[in-house]
Amino acid sequence: MGDEEFSVEVRSLNHKFCEVKARLPRELSALEPALVKQVKDRLARGAVDVFIKRNTATAAGTVPVVDVGLAREWARALREVGEALGELAEVSWSVVASQPGVVRLEERGMDVESATQAVSGALEQALTALEQMRQVEGEAIRVDLETRLGLIERWSREVAGLAPRSVEEYRQRLTERVAELARGISVDEQRLAQEVALFAERSDIAEEMTRLASHLEQFRQLMGAGEPSGRRMDFLVQEMHREVNTTGSKSQHAEISARVVSMKAEVERIREQVQNVE
Repeated sequence: MGDEEFSVEVRSLNHKFCEVKARLPRELSALEPALVKQVKDRLARGAVDVFIKRNTATAAGTVPVVDVGLAREWARALREVGEALGELAEVSWSVVASQPGVVRLEERGMDVESATQAVSGALEQALTALEQMRQVEGEAIRVDLETRLGLIERWSREVAGLAPRSVEEYRQRLTERVAELARGISVDEQRLAQEVALFAERSDIAEEMTRLASHLEQFRQLMGAGEPSGRRMDFLVQEMHREVNTTGSKSQHAEISARVVSMKAEVERIREQVQNVE
C-alpha cells in the first residue's frame, strides 16, 4: 500500500473456549467482527489476542494539509494591516503559510478495501505460524501425556494385583485379633468368614479398575483422533480422578494407598496438560 504497511501479532493462552480480542487502529475498527470470525474459524480453543499496527513512512503517520480558504482570508487580513499602516507591499506566500491553521498535520488517509485485504492476509499468515507452533507443542504434550497414562496404567495393574492380598491380610489380622481377645474360647469360624466377606465386598475395586482402564483407552483414542478433543479429554480426566479417588477410599492397604496417591498426582498433571489441548 505505497509507503504504508500493517503488522499483525497473534498471542494465544490456554482457555477452555475460544475468546478473541482484537486491537486495531481506530480507522480499521469496523473490521473487528470479521477478524474475530477469521480467528475462530481457524482455532477451536484459546484466549487469543490480535494486535494490528499501522506502520507509515512518516514517524507520526501524518501529512501536511493546506486550508486554502483560510490562507486567502489571512492574505486579505494581512493586506488590510499593510494598508492601515501605509505599507502597500504584496504579502508573500511564506508569510501566509506561517499563519495559524493554514498548514496543519492530519492522519494519512488509506484505501480501506486494500487495507482490509492486507490485514486479513497478514492475519492468515500469523494464524498459520501459530498453528505450526501449536503442532510442535502438541507433539511434546502428546509424549508427556502418553508417559503419564502409562504410569497410571502400570500402577492400576499393581493395585488390582494387590487387592486380593489385602483381603487375605485382613483375614489374618482379624483371626489373630479375635484369638488374642478370646483367650482359649472357641472362635465362630462362620462369623469370622462373614466379616472377611463383608470386608472383601466393601474393598472390592474391580469395577473401579475396569472403568479406569476404559477411560485410559478412550483418552488414547482421543489423542490419535486428529480433531479438537480437549473438552472430552477434560471430562475423561474427571472420570479418572473419580475412579482413583474411590479406589483410595475403599482400600486400607498401605501399598495400594501409596499407588493411589501416585495415580492422583499423575491425573492432576494430565488435567493441567489437557488445558493446553484444543
